[in-house]
Amino acid sequence: MNRCLMTLCALCAWTLPLASAASSGGELLVGNKSDDTVWRLDLADGRRLGEAATAHGPHEIAVSPDGRVAVVSGYGGQQRPGSTLTRIDTASGKATGEIDLGAHARPHGMRFTPDGERLLVTTEASGALLVVDPVAGEVERVIGIGDGGGHMVALSRDGGVAYVSKIAAGSVVRVDLADGSTLERPAGAGAEGIELAPDGTVWVSNREAGTVTVHDPDTLEVLDTLESAGFPIRVAFTADGRHALVTNARAATLAVFDAASREPVATVALAEPEATYRETMLGRAALPIGVIAGPDGSRIYVAVSGGNEIAVIDRRTWRVVERWKTGNEPDALGIVAGHRDSD
Repeated sequence: MNRCLMTLCALCAWTLPLASAASSGGELLVGNKSDDTVWRLDLADGRRLGEAATAHGPHEIAVSPDGRVAVVSGYGGQQRPGSTLTRIDTASGKATGEIDLGAHARPHGMRFTPDGERLLVTTEASGALLVVDPVAGEVERVIGIGDGGGHMVALSRDGGVAYVSKIAAGSVVRVDLADGSTLERPAGAGAEGIELAPDGTVWVSNREAGTVTVHDPDTLEVLDTLESAGFPIRVAFTADGRHALVTNARAATLAVFDAASREPVATVALAEPEATYRETMLGRAALPIGVIAGPDGSRIYVAVSGGNEIAVIDRRTWRVVERWKTGNEPDALGIVAGHRDSD
């Protein structure tokens, strides 16, 4: 019997809108890990537009290519592993149910396929990469990637190959989605963040090593090693592909690299000197984690987990220009372009 059934009833509706209208520029989705919620913020000014409850421990957000669906991974807490995904319909502004992953606990990294019909999900507890039908709420395939803490996932532009970072193993895994074959090679100690550059190379942020390794997409050979001191935890690229963005959690900085030359461009300080930060996995600290680039290319958004805020960075000056309030322990970020007014 298929244990991966979608709950037919909705978990909750968005709260009443906190702003009557919003910019047509879109919405920033923020997963608040300690609150089990996703907040919707106006991309233009950070106004809170609504809130939805999620499964316990929302760690990552994936938005479908057409922007109609957002899925949130319920990683769970320290004592209670999660094994569900929350599905949110962005047009209606409502959570439409959960996808039960059964024995595959600790879901984390997620990516939609380019056609939006399938969702790739890493599950740390079962050492797998799942292929999920998000509409039917079913796990269609289970691809074993082995132990070692498979955490984040990136996808080739054609959707044929997935790449998974492994924190404990300090490695990266190449998964051929056609036949399920895998190739694993070393990256660096604490390999966590992962993303593909415009040229197809695979960039991995290695938090314990303090480096970003650049890998050949076919062989996973290390082509370059970039220094990014202070616990590099996520890597992303701007919409135009010019810049790589790396959050350094312990240093509380955003390191910016030229994607083509791989040379450093800027280091953005994310902590406020006089701020009082909450307790985090690194002690009482700012702890920036999630990073995402705005669709128009002008701004970068960083989830400052210890400060319960989003740091908004102007790409022209590489400075923090605004700070937006969030719920408790923001981490996961997603963008829905072309915002629809709240109902």
